Amino acid sequence: MGYVAVKGGTFAIEESLKRIKYERVKQKKVLDVDKIESGMRGLVDQVMSESGLYSETLAALAIKQAEGNPEEAVFLLRAYRSTLPRKHYSKTVVSEQMLVERRISASFKDIPGGQILGASTDYSHRLLDFDLIGETEAAVSEWLHEFEHEAGAGEKSLNQDTDLTRLPKVLDYLRKEGLIANCPADDREPDDVTRKSLTFPASRSQKLQILTRGQTGAVTSLAYAVIRGYGATHPTVGELRVGQLPVYINNPLKPSEDEDEAYYIGDIKVTEVEMLMPATVEREKGRKELEFDIGYGLCYGQNETKAIAMSILDKNLEKGDQSIPTQNEEFVLYHIDSVESTGFISHLKMPHYVTFQSKLNDVRKTKQVQSEKAEGGVTYANPI
Repeated sequence: MGYVAVKGGTFAIEESLKRIKYERVKQKKVLDVDKIESGMRGLVDQVMSESGLYSETLAALAIKQAEGNPEEAVFLLRAYRSTLPRKHYSKTVVSEQMLVERRISASFKDIPGGQILGASTDYSHRLLDFDLIGETEAAVSEWLHEFEHEAGAGEKSLNQDTDLTRLPKVLDYLRKEGLIANCPADDREPDDVTRKSLTFPASRSQKLQILTRGQTGAVTSLAYAVIRGYGATHPTVGELRVGQLPVYINNPLKPSEDEDEAYYIGDIKVTEVEMLMPATVEREKGRKELEFDIGYGLCYGQNETKAIAMSILDKNLEKGDQSIPTQNEEFVLYHIDSVESTGFISHLKMPHYVTFQSKLNDVRKTKQVQSEKAEGGVTYANPI
């Protein structure tokens, strides 16, 4: 088998990189990073979630460099993340302390603290707004002034007794009734999939990390497959929250378990979902009872579809039936990672000259043998 020589590769690559920049700037307009950060909130949140790095500015920069391609932006941000030193580990984040911006339940109409619709497209008509084409910063400033004045007046009329950082969890009331089991605290140190390769059977912490960094479309698709085709009953959102979570670290000079000694370093915006899934449990003497299982999802930013899909896969993977793709943890966890999957698909564009020449030679030899046999008058029956 001979090798195919390739020359001039370096020059061609350099020219290709120049062409990338040309395609980005040929309209003679430049997207400001701060405008991407402020105007593409959904895409910024998705890129942060899939890259596992919480920085809206860096996510916006990656989106600009990738020309809006989320897979490439995630690749860029993960590569940058791998260069960063890890100086501290945060204390355990308690989701009950979330400063809630949006909080809904599909299970109960009236929940303690009330439903908070917040910012969502769920209640819009999904019609193109052609007024956005001519939108100006002056018009936006005027609208913001009116909105903030209206919001300020509305806040004065709200019940000031509602503490948005201490809203009770909806599922706690089901636990008090004994309708769902208590979740015992697991204080074991979680595995870190960014420092140690995924192993099977995967721990719960590994599963949740892979799911929260999974490609949004892939996670959603597999969760849809769970509901539609692989035997799961219809799940119901027990509670969905979007808000800011405070993050603390121990005093680096004097580590202590005392919460008063911890340092507050900032907030992260997350979406959290607790999903209720009906499950039939067989008791003694063949008696069957209906119970609720709980699936959990949490991801950076406001990405509700992904968090819901994550909660469905979280519970589904616990069933562990290897014959069902969506319960096979190796199938799910290996295939939802955007960098792994898009990287492998993209590598097919790279040179495969030697391996293809080998396959081509095999095909030629097979054709030659068949031709020689045909010329010799030998007839072969086609297999049925």
